[in-house]
Amino acid sequence: MRILFMGTPDIAADSLAALLGAGHEVCAVFTRRDKPVGRKQILTAPPVKQLAQQHDIPVYQPRTLRDGSSDALIEQLAPDIIVVVAYGCIIPPQLLHTAKYGCINLHVSLLPKYRGSAPIQWAVLNGDAETGVSIMQLDEGLDTGDVLMVEPVAIDPEETSGELFDRVSAVGAKTLVDALAKIEAGQLTPVPQDHSKATLAPPLSKDTARFAFTEDAAHIHNWVRGMNPWPTAWFEQDGKRIKVSECRLAENPQNAAPGTVLALKPLTVAAQNGAVALLSVTPEGGKPMAGTAWAAGRRLKTGDCL
Repeated sequence: MRILFMGTPDIAADSLAALLGAGHEVCAVFTRRDKPVGRKQILTAPPVKQLAQQHDIPVYQPRTLRDGSSDALIEQLAPDIIVVVAYGCIIPPQLLHTAKYGCINLHVSLLPKYRGSAPIQWAVLNGDAETGVSIMQLDEGLDTGDVLMVEPVAIDPEETSGELFDRVSAVGAKTLVDALAKIEAGQLTPVPQDHSKATLAPPLSKDTARFAFTEDAAHIHNWVRGMNPWPTAWFEQDGKRIKVSECRLAENPQNAAPGTVLALKPLTVAAQNGAVALLSVTPEGGKPMAGTAWAAGRRLKTGDCL
């Protein structure tokens, strides 16, 4: 199938690689513009552009598609289908039906749950046991199109968003290839979403990463997993942010008050309905370290309160 691919980050590059591996003809790639990366702010091409250049695929990086400046080019490319994976630009109405099979999108949730930009993270943050991928026909709404194919993915109770993202990316790429074969064979029936069951997955921020030990222990555990690798969950101690990148649920047998230090090896702190062992922390302005080492540096003792 002749494909126009639109995508930007690693997950999109994984899907593009799978399409090329399956023998599809990718006539062009649309991706976001190069951005400064790292402390030295080196201008860096997005992963999809890098992969496309390795395969001599034409790359286009318009600022927007809404102004119609790319419409003639896309018609000239004459794709059978437009495939969108984490592109980062809105696909305007006039392009939804340009290709023979329209536009399809890979979304990393079981739609209509978690529409938006951070579906994997919110599945972990909310302690879900399952997520998945959905292949949908794009329409004018935000992740509201008819669903063509779904593939569930189980979530391990200790898994971070980053770890889950890697697994879901692989499942998504395979499902996308399978979906294209079935679309071409006329074997998929679009299923409208139940919009009454829709939930949103808004972007994360450093402020939303904050937690307090007065919250439920399971919530804190999920917050630490879900905010890893970015923006990293944190609590405040003496006016400083203490980031926590790894923790485990623990017992609070004496039902100590939230914030009470229950043990030092590992550093275990009481919360509502249990406790959490802080395995890896990063103090503000410092380097990552074991929670035990941080506690030793602050000369914490059992019974102290954070």
